[in-house]
Amino acid sequence: MAHASAVRSPVDSLIEREFDALSPELQRAARWVRSNGTVLAVRSMRSAAGQAGVSPATMTRLARRLGFDSFDALREPYVRRVADAAAVPALPFVRRARALQRAGADPLAQLAALQATNVAAVQRRNPAAAVTQAAERMLRARRVHFLGLRVCHGIAFQLAYTYGLLCGNGTLLTDLGGTLADQVAQVGPRDVLLAISQSPYTRATVESVRLARAQGAAVIALTDSALSPIARDADLALLYETASNSFFHSTTGALALVECVLAAVSARGGAAVLDRLRERQQQLRASRAYWEAPRPPS
Repeated sequence: MAHASAVRSPVDSLIEREFDALSPELQRAARWVRSNGTVLAVRSMRSAAGQAGVSPATMTRLARRLGFDSFDALREPYVRRVADAAAVPALPFVRRARALQRAGADPLAQLAALQATNVAAVQRRNPAAAVTQAAERMLRARRVHFLGLRVCHGIAFQLAYTYGLLCGNGTLLTDLGGTLADQVAQVGPRDVLLAISQSPYTRATVESVRLARAQGAAVIALTDSALSPIARDADLALLYETASNSFFHSTTGALALVECVLAAVSARGGAAVLDRLRERQQQLRASRAYWEAPRPPS
């Protein structure tokens, strides 16, 4: 589950920096540590290793590989974060909702603060050059295929719809009628697959990213961790945070990131984007897509 706190441990950054140089066994341990800091803070090394599916010795090797003297030294930043956190701990959905009910306090102020932190993290975690690179790849592509399932479907829909106002090479992938695999099979070498997923990651999205990559497509991932399965298979990963004090993982950061990508597309698209937008506005006006107040009789 995602952490309620948006504050990242220094261990998180170490893991992201060293991940590619780790052995497969150490990568498995590192991915678990990166995604389960709250759990790690209250578990013994043996218990943590069991949950990660590795040996206790692997946890010790990971700690030393990251520059710590011991497993306890690696765990200490997470212990401090849990001790200092005012947010509700990460728990299964029902238990998190029950904890919120029992708290009795108005959750809106805390949620608003977490949402603001998620939005601010978009700029902190994504260099402007990376967002620009994503926009330029989309503009050059034969087709841009947008994919987001479950909670991320609405985000993908908004991105695909608004992108369609700017460019004519976008399409939204869905699993309507169980046809997702058929649609992904059409993604080719001159295409971009832009996939959105956050923990817990939807299996069909992860598998679609791997298939599109194998078929030669470029992959842009919008996700909540540099170690997420779609980030690891992507040519370019843009990151957002999902902190929330409720049972759900917030999508505020994802929406903020989507708007940044769209702004970059608009800024980099030149005359072609202006022509497309002018054409689409005329079509919307002709079809009376938006409500207008009736004109008073003359």
